[in-house]
Amino acid sequence: GPPHAPLSKPFGAWTNNEQNSKQIKPHIIRAFVAKNKQMKIFRYFCTMLTFGPIPSRRLGKSLGVNNIPPKYCSYYCVYCQIGTALDMGIKRRTFYNPEEIVSQVIKKINQCKAQNEQVDHISFVPDGEPTLDINLGKELSALRETTTIPLAVITNSTLLWKKEVRQELNNAHWVSVKVDSVDEKVWRKMNHPCKGLDFKIMLDGIQAFAKEFRGTLMTETMLIKGMNDHPRLLEKNAEFIASLNPHTAFLGIPTRPPARANIMPPDEEQVAMAHEKYTQKINSVEVLMGYEGNAYASSGNPKADILSITSVHPMRKDAVEQLLQKNKAPWKMVEDLIHDQLIKEVQYNNHTFYLRKLKRKPL
Repeated sequence: GPPHAPLSKPFGAWTNNEQNSKQIKPHIIRAFVAKNKQMKIFRYFCTMLTFGPIPSRRLGKSLGVNNIPPKYCSYYCVYCQIGTALDMGIKRRTFYNPEEIVSQVIKKINQCKAQNEQVDHISFVPDGEPTLDINLGKELSALRETTTIPLAVITNSTLLWKKEVRQELNNAHWVSVKVDSVDEKVWRKMNHPCKGLDFKIMLDGIQAFAKEFRGTLMTETMLIKGMNDHPRLLEKNAEFIASLNPHTAFLGIPTRPPARANIMPPDEEQVAMAHEKYTQKINSVEVLMGYEGNAYASSGNPKADILSITSVHPMRKDAVEQLLQKNKAPWKMVEDLIHDQLIKEVQYNNHTFYLRKLKRKPL
């Protein structure tokens, strides 16, 4: 199974000594047991390296690869569906054993085959920025040699100025690059980049990757009301994206709870105007406004499915209900996960969502 972080001293080590056990009050013992149990569950599911397949508006049934620990990212985007960044940086690291990642993906593919679950893409779309994984190239290369399922990577583009990152991504079949704004002030306001990122160098890196990449290139722009939806800003964005010659430029709006509660999508007129500005300069433009649906695959373990999916993809209440019904599991399972502080319930745009409750510091 996946590597686990070491737990604190075993409960028995504290209670085997009769003298010590007499000094510890019962309510403290109960609290310790509950906390240790919670941390064991939390750490295990933080290292679940695959999730889904989940419905994707761009990739069909997407088998997710979680190659980054919770919220290690180079951005703190105001609209991030996973919440605020816990650890920011641009230094590439080894997070997990690449052989273990490949093994878990193949195992998940075989499970899907056994359950007649379709997998359209294997997608690197983790809790943080996937290119921060120094072994990403090894993982993509190994999977490309092992399976015929197309490989996708969704990146925030911050490390594309690194030649080795661009070379590694050429092992993918499909890559989406983020271009929220080519105005530096708006970029900083929306994406809150970590210290050390140079705006112009980053944009140059995106253009270099677009020239070198041999697969299918997509771009994504998240539209936020009052931030990047002004006509002048949209025109500048469209000009830059047109220079990349993407297969399709996607315009997105927040459909799940964002990191900041006051973040809202533009109204329909602004979205239509944005689409018009883009189509004047870009051949293929699509707007991602709809809900993906509830066609989440099940491993047969609904608790594991809920925890792994909600770590990177908040689930609507009706989707959770459908997953539980598929496994004949009671709603009390969700109530227990909330009670154990493993997930939380939030409201957004008149819908109830469930997402992972992450610790405020990296494990």
